[in-house]
Amino acid sequence: MKTRRHSLHRLAGAALAGLALLGAAAARADGGTVKIGVILPMTGQQASTGREVEAGIKLWMAQHGNKAGGKTVEIVLRDDATVPDTTRRLAQELVVNDKVAVLAGFGITPAAMATAPIATKSQTPMVVMAAATSSITEASPFIVRTSFTLPQVSVSIADWAAKNKIRKVVSLVSDYGPGNDAEKYFADRFTLDGGTVVEKLRTPLRSPDFAPVLQKVRDDAPDALFVFLPSGQGAQFMKQFAERGLDKAGIRLIATGDVTDDDQLDQMGDVALGVVTAHHYSAAHPSAMNQKFVAAFEAANKFRPNFMAVGGYDGMHLIYDALNATHGAGGQKLLDAMKGQVFESPRGPILIDAQTRDIVQDVYIRRVERVKGQLYNVEFETIASVKDPGKSK
Repeated sequence: MKTRRHSLHRLAGAALAGLALLGAAAARADGGTVKIGVILPMTGQQASTGREVEAGIKLWMAQHGNKAGGKTVEIVLRDDATVPDTTRRLAQELVVNDKVAVLAGFGITPAAMATAPIATKSQTPMVVMAAATSSITEASPFIVRTSFTLPQVSVSIADWAAKNKIRKVVSLVSDYGPGNDAEKYFADRFTLDGGTVVEKLRTPLRSPDFAPVLQKVRDDAPDALFVFLPSGQGAQFMKQFAERGLDKAGIRLIATGDVTDDDQLDQMGDVALGVVTAHHYSAAHPSAMNQKFVAAFEAANKFRPNFMAVGGYDGMHLIYDALNATHGAGGQKLLDAMKGQVFESPRGPILIDAQTRDIVQDVYIRRVERVKGQLYNVEFETIASVKDPGKSK
């Protein structure tokens, strides 16, 4: 009987929590202010991600004002320091206490996954501006993504490598969701294209030491090393890549664009020259819209925008357009207004797929070059309208 009473109490508690979330969802539609709860890593190892996404959000609002759907838009920023349990707690507080109409940000996949049940239960649209594991949008029917997925860029660089006389590759990825995606989708496509992945290496997400695995790569002597690392780890990796002499050993470096992140690229030095990557955004993207975006961003922040910044900027574009379409209404109506949106971004044309709620966008093959004394990812090939391969079957 005691056990049963405890079970009933737990069920009652869960029901009350659910009612609180749904009550908060209903309350959000009232009043002249619409709040957007942004959760980002503003401190800790991924702090550069938070800084870039926040700067993108602020630039959008500086350029377009703080009104959408006839209401005043208010950003409520919270720092989760890349701790998923903290992310979950902050998301619940934002929905119940702050009555936000949208949850946004999410620097890494575990943070987004931790928040997904709260978005579902409270019917709060959740805009993922940074995290990139394919399965994120499947974790809740209320998730929409404005960043990218690792399969999008991994298959693109795999195709390029196979076409450019690279036959034998070692892969090196950070050991968490996006790294698992990068490893799998690169290997599957590269093998299909006739290449061989001779070894698959992983490093921990937190405080990685690349020296031991890079020595192993040198001993394997592949044609190329394929790498995915989260934003912020590229500079340390490139330093150790040079220290271990892999560049001088003739091992080519190919990667997803996180490795030659615009936020750190110019500090990497000559070892980065010639590195070929696949990604959806470069500060050197030659469109007129991007040139204006970069100029405005650098004037406001004194640092270069990267792909995280454009994820935040486009996330606000998505939210503003949806609020305007619903005249400030939230919940399911707001989510429905996000589905199927098409607009021009500093990265190029993007579409939010109405079925998957994931982003469809151009992917670019880029080479690190020195332009006017600075290092940039210079695009030389475009793969148009790339869907997430994880959802294209």
